[in-house]
Amino acid sequence: MTAELDLAARVVELAATAAAGAEVEVHVGHTAQALTRFANSYIHQNVADAATTVRLRLHLAGRTATGATTVCAAHGLRALVERTVAATRLAPRDPLWPGLSPPALLGGPGTWDETTAAAGPADRADRVHAFVTAARGRETAGYCRTTYRAAAFANSAGQAVAARTSEASMDGVARVPGADGVARLASYRLADIDGAVLGERAAAKALAGADPIDLPPGRYEVVLEPPAVADILQNLAMFGFNGKAYAERRSFAELGADQFDPAVTLTDDPVGAGATGLPFDVEGTPRHTLTLVAAGQTRAVPHDRRSAALVGSTPTGHALEGSTVWGAQPTNLRLEPGPPDGQAHAAGPAVDPGAAPLVPAVRRGLLITDFWYTRVLDPKTLVVTGLTRNGAWLIEGGEVVGAVRNLRFTQSYPQALAPGAVLAVGATAPVMPDSWAAAWWAAPALRLASWHMTGNSTG
Repeated sequence: MTAELDLAARVVELAATAAAGAEVEVHVGHTAQALTRFANSYIHQNVADAATTVRLRLHLAGRTATGATTVCAAHGLRALVERTVAATRLAPRDPLWPGLSPPALLGGPGTWDETTAAAGPADRADRVHAFVTAARGRETAGYCRTTYRAAAFANSAGQAVAARTSEASMDGVARVPGADGVARLASYRLADIDGAVLGERAAAKALAGADPIDLPPGRYEVVLEPPAVADILQNLAMFGFNGKAYAERRSFAELGADQFDPAVTLTDDPVGAGATGLPFDVEGTPRHTLTLVAAGQTRAVPHDRRSAALVGSTPTGHALEGSTVWGAQPTNLRLEPGPPDGQAHAAGPAVDPGAAPLVPAVRRGLLITDFWYTRVLDPKTLVVTGLTRNGAWLIEGGEVVGAVRNLRFTQSYPQALAPGAVLAVGATAPVMPDSWAAAWWAAPALRLASWHMTGNSTG
């Protein structure tokens, strides 16, 4: 029994004693995260944080209450139980309580790399040094991050599981006057993060972004590199493939409908090779690979126990902290890559290797590295507005001919991936890190028939 599982079992016992007849579930999560940040091409901050959080949920006399603590000594656990039991007396009735997760085996122990979990400042500094050196004197900034998670769950129905996982990521920019370039990557192993490769790519993008021109608003064919595709995946996860939104009919998802191009297959893959997710959720439900879209057809929506009960479905292991409010969501979303074309493509040093094979077929369009400040205007159709960032270029006759200034777009993400709209999918799916290290997005480059640019730097 792990320390976390032992702790969870103790709290279940305390709560069951204090509140006879209550349904009790406890999730214990230990997270150790360390971050090495750099700016102006030197390291200016090393921070590390480790905390264990105990979360208790009680259902007693038809009412549900939750509580949490980071004080894991006996007095802290007793106080957690006492105030959570007291809260059930004040809580409104909960007629939609879905019950506890039954005992079930996990599909695996979680993806784990000891070296990553034990990494220190010097290990991260080596990646930063390589990034800065590869940028060849250009101003750089960014971070290198390592994370270790251990979690356990126990409830009064007899479910008891534990697992651990590791994650490493790097996100950096290089800058020349008037232009930035970015490169980022995540993995469960720090050894997979090559600072020199990322630094060279970021610097090449910055150099290629100099002297941009203005383009008028309009619809453009686009090649989106992995950072931009990751933003699409994140918004699809939060607002579309969301169990609560689906149950409340706020999601675009229609099960069994051909909503996407046949080139689109989306899976949530927390337990696959190289994944950084835990093999169970905060309700103790085991997690497995879940196919959301298969060859363009919407097949599934993730659920926690509550949203599954609302729609008469089965929990899929996607309960998150706060999913009662925000909804169950995929956090390890993978857009399956396309087939390799077997040819070498040299679209220029600024082009992501996975995007290079998609450029030659574009008669006139845009190559876009990244999106940012994206905001949802209509959740049902997932119309999003945002800006390009860290590099955009004009493509003419299958060649990248010059940089363009950042553009504002207003675009329905599902419409951009609709039948006939996806012209090609890159052959590799690099993992892009999430800002909060709570998710990852396996994002191949995309060639799309149309992207609606609604503004430029002059209006």
